[in-house]
Amino acid sequence: MEQIIVETTVAAPIEKVWAIYTSPEDIKQWNAASDDWHTTRAEVDLREGGRFCSRMEAKDGSFGFDFEGTYTKVVTRELIEYAFGDRSAQVRFAPAGSGVKVTVSFDPESENPVEMQRDGWQAILANFKKHVEAKHASTKP
Repeated sequence: MEQIIVETTVAAPIEKVWAIYTSPEDIKQWNAASDDWHTTRAEVDLREGGRFCSRMEAKDGSFGFDFEGTYTKVVTRELIEYAFGDRSAQVRFAPAGSGVKVTVSFDPESENPVEMQRDGWQAILANFKKHVEAKHASTKP
């Protein structure tokens, strides 16, 4: 099955976009597809062969899971590739005007419709954009 692709353009410098995408403390702030979910724990060992894990939970405590895997390729401020289970994903960072285009492509799973998966990952990416831009605005002179 073809990979699913989601993207956004973030109005912030590449260094800030990269740092916030890979910081465990920031991941806990933006990594949710909806307001009734949150990430309670995030671990990042950002190197090829390094592991990552984000604990995602429903805020009402009804469900939770670990999203975890292994980094397979890391090119600072350009590319993160990782494997999770029998699936893989790529995150690309590219200059776009005065910001950064972030493109995520990933192998779909078979339990949920493709549209639902695309919408969920796009919502997470929208939260990332909102978090970065708010944080960037608060640090401008």
